Amino acid sequence: MRVLIVSQYFWPENFRINDLVRELVQRGHNATVLTGIPNYPAGKVFEAFEQDRKAFDHYDGANVCRVPMLARGSGSLQLLLNYLSFVLGACVFGSWRLRGHKFDVIFVFEPSPVTVGLPAVFLSRLKRAPVVFWVQDLWPETLAAIGVVRSPRILAAVGVLVRFIYNRCALVLGQSHGFLGNIAQYCTDAKKIRYFPNWAEEVFSLTDITPAPEVPTQEGAFNILFAGNVGEAQDFPAVLDAAESLKHNPAIRWLIVGDGRMTDWLRAEVVRRKLEHCFLLLGRFPLARMPSFYVHADVLLVSLKRDPIFALTIPGKVQSYLLAGIPLLGMLDGEGAEVIRNANAGLACPAGNASQLAQSVLELAAMSKDDRQKLGKNGCAYAQKEFNREALMSRLESWFDELANTSRQ
Repeated sequence: MRVLIVSQYFWPENFRINDLVRELVQRGHNATVLTGIPNYPAGKVFEAFEQDRKAFDHYDGANVCRVPMLARGSGSLQLLLNYLSFVLGACVFGSWRLRGHKFDVIFVFEPSPVTVGLPAVFLSRLKRAPVVFWVQDLWPETLAAIGVVRSPRILAAVGVLVRFIYNRCALVLGQSHGFLGNIAQYCTDAKKIRYFPNWAEEVFSLTDITPAPEVPTQEGAFNILFAGNVGEAQDFPAVLDAAESLKHNPAIRWLIVGDGRMTDWLRAEVVRRKLEHCFLLLGRFPLARMPSFYVHADVLLVSLKRDPIFALTIPGKVQSYLLAGIPLLGMLDGEGAEVIRNANAGLACPAGNASQLAQSVLELAAMSKDDRQKLGKNGCAYAQKEFNREALMSRLESWFDELANTSRQ
């Protein structure tokens, strides 16, 4: 089957779409990725890409078609231009570079922004191929939740755009059960809406991992590790409040692996609150390196701001955390917290509640190592049952077959 994947983000950027593309190729499909210039999350074009762009034209057997776009930069205006430039680049340059290519289905990966659907809809008309749209981030609600957009008129206009995109897709997939109702507000045909959660990449199930040398040795430390994007949605002000309340406990140590738009603010706050000894910002590393950091962790932290829209979300890191077999520490509401509780894989406290987060840290630290290992094993078993990678890939493949056969009739 010939599959066109449209994603603003792609390798060497660390996103789950990389794993999906690799799997499609391994299953014998012809995969082409339409994407932009790698610059996430720092907002600067990757140095390795600048030095040798041709080295990034192929990925594990998939062809990669990269279109011109502006880097994210650091301001809101630059970010908006980044979004718009990808739409323009993908529609104009993408359609030109893909001329003569035929596709059976077009798959869209949408962690944000929703505008990534516009080139897919455009190419769908040109290629006469159905679009499958995988919703990772709900627009316009997320824009309001993190305070990026406050104008009701602008939010309403974004809602019109979302409705336009959803209703021109053959399938709209939600990454959580909670997403499905929200998607239905913008998609007139409920039959198009289906549940398709994230899975954990296989790298997180590896054994015999060498610990990361970047983590300083500290005898008797209880390490709380956060891995991923450092942004508005992760509510680091509340995380810092919890860390500050525990800063006189010599055993408690917070390890932050990743970066994002809030990194500079976070670094300054760590210094202002005098947390340098217990709150370590280790930086961003490739996905393949992440298990080496995980082995340092006694618990893995996942957090989201308090907002109804985030209560519908299962953060993508949850599946990876579960499969790693390490207890989870959650500060979030809704479906993400329910996964932790249903799996009996750790503790979850309400979003934004720094005092309860601190209490949960102490509770987990007080457990025996054997009890924490039991929680980790529970999480791993739950991930293998509910978020099984092979089963989910086969489900997606069957939907592709269904659409391709229908379009040929």
